[in-house]
Amino acid sequence: MNNSPKDIVAQWVEVFNQGDALKISEFYHNDAVNHQVANEPIKGKENIYQMFLNEFKMAEMVCIVEHIFEDGEWAILEWKDPLGLRGCGFFHVVNGKIKFQRGYWDKLSFLRMHNLPLPTE
Repeated sequence: MNNSPKDIVAQWVEVFNQGDALKISEFYHNDAVNHQVANEPIKGKENIYQMFLNEFKMAEMVCIVEHIFEDGEWAILEWKDPLGLRGCGFFHVVNGKIKFQRGYWDKLSFLRMHNLPLPTE
């Protein structure tokens, strides 16, 4: 098993598609940050685990890789899902684990596609 950022993200996608919050949380450093820009940043491996646990219960999500690029300690994932949603994620991988992740996607489209409640203002 290779630990390059590109390989780590490819493995991360496989586990994401299994919907296993515990297994996916093992990809992160204890003090990692996961910032999906549509939401507040999640700090710490335990909180990231809880985030995935909640999200995997909320909707069946599938990540289809379009491209994974690598630049030094960074991997960039361009993805789509079967419903037509598209997004991009940036992963800072240090010593074989994700230290920082930032994702860009349309939250309103996601909620609508999965028939989830829309935010009220």
